[in-house]
Amino acid sequence: MMRSFLATTTFLAASAIAAHADMARYELDPTHTAVSFTVDHIGFAKTLGVFTDLQGSFMYDVDTQELADVAVAIDAGSVNTFNEARDGHVRNTDFLNVSDHPEITFVASGGTPTGDTSGTVTGDLTILGQTRPVTLDVTLNKVAEYPFGHRREVLGLSMTTTILRSDFGMTYGVANGLVGDEIGIRIETEAMKME
Repeated sequence: MMRSFLATTTFLAASAIAAHADMARYELDPTHTAVSFTVDHIGFAKTLGVFTDLQGSFMYDVDTQELADVAVAIDAGSVNTFNEARDGHVRNTDFLNVSDHPEITFVASGGTPTGDTSGTVTGDLTILGQTRPVTLDVTLNKVAEYPFGHRREVLGLSMTTTILRSDFGMTYGVANGLVGDEIGIRIETEAMKME
C-alpha cells in the first residue's frame, strides 16, 4: 500500500514540474529522518515513541519559498516506544490497529512562509482511516550541498505539531486519564534534492 501511495504521489510530483518550472523535487532521507511523538502516561510523565519506516517527498523553490505536492507515508507498524510489550499494545486495536490500517499519511498542497526560515504547512493527516486537517510549524535549518557522499543540495527541516488522538477515533484510556489525548509530534529531516 505504501508503494502504491508513493507511486501515485511521485507521478503527481512529476506532473507538477511542468506547472512549477522553478521548483525542485526533494525526497526525505529515511536515514536522517525521525518522526517522534510524546503522550502523557497517567499524569506521571510523557512516553516517547518513534516511527522508523517512512518515505516522503515535496516540491519546493528555495528562492520564493513556494511549496507544493507534500506527501509522506509512515509504516504504522514501525512504531517503537522502547518497550516490546508496549509496542505490541500500541500496534493493536486499542491504538494504531496496524493490521487494518498499516499506513499513516500526510498530504498537503502548499505552505505559508512566516519568515525567511519559518512557516506553516497545513494538510490532511490520515490515521485509522480517518482524515483530519493538521498544521505543522516548520523551521528551515539549513540549505546547502551535502559535504560528502551524494553531494546533492539538502534542506534541513524541523517540524512540530500537536493532535488529539480522539479526533481520529483513538479513545483508549482517554476518559479515565490512563493515556493522554494530546499527542506532541516532532519531525527532524534532511530532504535531498532530486535530479
